[in-house]
Amino acid sequence: MNIMNILTQPVSLSHYLVVGAVLFVCGVICMTAKRNLLGVLMGIELALNGANVNFVAFSSRFLRADGQSAIGLDGQCMALFVIVLAAGEAAVALAIALCFYNNCTTIDVDQASELKG
Repeated sequence: MNIMNILTQPVSLSHYLVVGAVLFVCGVICMTAKRNLLGVLMGIELALNGANVNFVAFSSRFLRADGQSAIGLDGQCMALFVIVLAAGEAAVALAIALCFYNNCTTIDVDQASELKG
């Protein structure tokens, strides 16, 4: 399949899945490659947003048993739940990052071994 052929087609489920997969992979790479705590948090948010795109994409293509389309809100509800969890995670993680910075004057995750009890 030619790349120009993909770009000229109408937007379908596969386009959304590719965007979601790219976001998820970028998030995982960011989580594993960054040493800065804020970079790791950004990677987590990217991975969660990639999953959200896939949830909503699958939900929009929902069909009933008789073949007629129906409103599938399962994916949207799951994405909303993930967004709420991500907001809570970001608030707690930023609070931990600030406390860690006050104690160690750095946010390098390799220095976190000093926190062992």
